[in-house]
Amino acid sequence: MKMTFRWYGDSDPIPLEYIKQIPGCSGIMVMMDNFEAGEVWDKDVFKSLVEKVNSVGLEVEVIESINVHEDIKMGLDTRDKYVENYKKSIKNVAECGVKVIVYNFMPVFDWLKTDLGKVLFDGSNTLSYDEKDLEGLTPQQLVENTLKNANGFSLPGWEPERLQELNRVLEIYKDIDESKLLENYKYFLEAIIPTCEKYGIKMAVHPDDPAWPVFGIPRITHTPEQLEKIVNLVDSPSNTLCICTGSLGSNPNNNLPEIIREFGQRDKIGCAHVRNIKFLGDRNFYESAHLSSAGSFDMFEIMKAFHDIDFDGYIRPDHGRMIWGEKGRAGYGLYDRALGVTYLNGIWEALEKLNK
Repeated sequence: MKMTFRWYGDSDPIPLEYIKQIPGCSGIMVMMDNFEAGEVWDKDVFKSLVEKVNSVGLEVEVIESINVHEDIKMGLDTRDKYVENYKKSIKNVAECGVKVIVYNFMPVFDWLKTDLGKVLFDGSNTLSYDEKDLEGLTPQQLVENTLKNANGFSLPGWEPERLQELNRVLEIYKDIDESKLLENYKYFLEAIIPTCEKYGIKMAVHPDDPAWPVFGIPRITHTPEQLEKIVNLVDSPSNTLCICTGSLGSNPNNNLPEIIREFGQRDKIGCAHVRNIKFLGDRNFYESAHLSSAGSFDMFEIMKAFHDIDFDGYIRPDHGRMIWGEKGRAGYGLYDRALGVTYLNGIWEALEKLNK
């Protein structure tokens, strides 16, 4: 297992030197906002970033932001151009040492929370979701509220160029159901997987966040049955999952250790985002500290599941609270995620020694 840390490139206020100081952190899962969805990732630009990260002793073997253009998800006539661009981007990042690309096939919204700064009992603040807060809101109003509360930081999945197309895209999705979205997904995978196999890249799809449809827009990546369909769309070692415990676990019916064991023993997990959440009611939760007792998940059992399958891929702590007066991009401060790294590494060390 390799423990990593998400970093947002040059727009991230967290210095690489600080990430290097986190014990047991070998590299980063990088986000770059240099390129819009559908644009070819310039090899020289990306190589420069990789060299910058390598210069402080960290690896760049996972990338999280080669976004799938909405025209591909919608199956429009223009999709082939964007598919070809995606294949060129795969080649370019692979030649710079990338081994896993985390992506998603979520229509319109990559993730959704109703509060970016819910204040908790200890004075920290965190991302939260309450379905009741969406009552009476239009998607456009949700976007306005989210961007207003982002404290000036860019948010993955909420890029301005994508949201400018919101009205047009929502109209098209009225005629797209789950089966049609899955058909478009298969088209995309069949086109890019040969390129992935050629360059040794694993595509790891991120599950829907939260784990249910929103605003009547179809979503196809939030149950074990749906994940099974996805890995069967194209039978290839390059077609894998990103297990995000906070996203999948937002539906308490999803048994996280079972999902990890089921897909992990078949080598269908390309990487993992591990975090804890605290349920307050039906479709009402906040993102807690990683510690089991701070939330609703048994983090020991989650990490044990990864250990049981001899997982040798990439894990990172996912969203963290804002603590100790830190201000930054919602969910992505330094301190609480660094605590998450240490906690998860501590569980892993215990598992290693218990199983000798």
